[in-house]
Amino acid sequence: MGAEPAAVVSIDEFKRLDLRVGRVVEARQHPNADKLILLQVDVGDEVKQIIAGLRQWYEPESLVGKYVVVVNNLQPVTLRGERSNGMLLAATSDGEVVILTPEKPVKPGSPVS
Repeated sequence: MGAEPAAVVSIDEFKRLDLRVGRVVEARQHPNADKLILLQVDVGDEVKQIIAGLRQWYEPESLVGKYVVVVNNLQPVTLRGERSNGMLLAATSDGEVVILTPEKPVKPGSPVS
């Protein structure tokens, strides 16, 4: 048995997402949460702080320099006293979380479509 099927979205709804390639320029453990990592991600026109629940699978320093896919226009949220201004995309398989990365380095800020 798998997960419930996701709701179908129109192409116009999908186009509302601003998916971009980012490059992690800094990463550190969240000061108030054991499972969260604070990432500073270059998304081309700015560096954004993104908070990700990756601590169980990644050491913060191993993420520095990685190219990642982010939801650039996600509504900001405060998690345990820190502001998150986007979302890093990852896949879950057999209980493991793996961040999504482009096949080769891409200029930060490049759109994903």
